[in-house]
Amino acid sequence: MSGGYFEYRQFHISEIAEKIENIVKNNGSKEKNEWGEEIGYHFPPEIITKFIDGVNIIKTAYVYAQRIDWLLSGDDGEESFLERLEEDLKEINK
Repeated sequence: MSGGYFEYRQFHISEIAEKIENIVKNNGSKEKNEWGEEIGYHFPPEIITKFIDGVNIIKTAYVYAQRIDWLLSGDDGEESFLERLEEDLKEINK
């Protein structure tokens, strides 16, 4: 694996985005967890919209942290940094 300048801590940012995405996905669920509690939070749509906005911002933060990490670690040069940053940001906006 490449990078390491930030000791791979940027992956914590990615995990936060994934957890929020799961909350959004399961928001209306009445399914029960192993303790018999509903897994859905049942937040209203305006809250879920803000969660989705937050996920996009967090994913953007992850992309920047990852790309900067690779540049500072010598895995990317300045040109490839800019190219990969642009590519990764486009993926978020799909």
